Amino acid sequence: MPRIVLKVDVDTLRGTREGAPCLARLFERYQAQATFLFSLGPDHTGWAMRRVFRPGFLQKVSRTSVVEHYGIRQLMYGVLLPGPDIGRRAAADMQAIQQAGFECGIHTWDHVYWQDNVRTRSHEWTLAQMQRSHERFSEIFGTAPLTHGAAGWQMNEHAFRQIDAWGMQYASDGRGHTPYFPVVDGVTLTHVQIPTTLPTLDEVLGTDGLDTSNVAAWLLKRTEHATQDQVFTLHAELEGQKLAPVFEQLLAGWQAQGHTFATMGQYHAALDRHALPSYPITWGEIPGRSGELIVQPA
Repeated sequence: MPRIVLKVDVDTLRGTREGAPCLARLFERYQAQATFLFSLGPDHTGWAMRRVFRPGFLQKVSRTSVVEHYGIRQLMYGVLLPGPDIGRRAAADMQAIQQAGFECGIHTWDHVYWQDNVRTRSHEWTLAQMQRSHERFSEIFGTAPLTHGAAGWQMNEHAFRQIDAWGMQYASDGRGHTPYFPVVDGVTLTHVQIPTTLPTLDEVLGTDGLDTSNVAAWLLKRTEHATQDQVFTLHAELEGQKLAPVFEQLLAGWQAQGHTFATMGQYHAALDRHALPSYPITWGEIPGRSGELIVQPA
């Protein structure tokens, strides 16, 4: 049976301290491998409220109960409260995830700042943000990171090139249907992009009659007869907290379907890199998510 690659985006201090450990325990219960991608700098979650005028943002907020999932205090970081430094405050929590045997990588330095700005920023700005995250990761884990997964699936051409410059062999920075080599300004890069292939829970909850009672069954129908590996992105702040029971239904269901679970690194190691296609970097929309993000052409 095809595998499910589990990719955990850890966006916030609370997600690092509470959500990530909860998910690690859940994965261990189901003998599931997974990749955790950490935000390593300041937590400015409150800045996300500036997206209020972005098309689709208010609709998504109303569907996914942002206050319930993140909490009032979390939503004040960067607004009425200073943004805490996640890497300084929660280094031990990150190390515990690695020590439990899970693959760890970079999500971002400052989640909201990156997500809201990177598309139009310069090489200098991009490099400064990425180098901060790389240095902090190395400081916390004592080794260079092996992979990267962009906040909000937001990137620019400089960021893709920097992944090559770091010597990373694989990353997961966009959405799509199959692993591929990214092409930037006509040049094929050397790292493999492993796009998220399945919709995320926060994209489908509240749409077409889907709620916490039936969303797991809906998603399991998409993998019941799958003939290729799938990549599922989850969030420590959602599936690691209020949506943990729903995610456990998914894990149990995937296991019952005969799927095994893999990290991004394990998935990449099994790929035939010589047979992979190349695609230019493209922007597009995903149902249930506001704004454009990196997508793989069909």
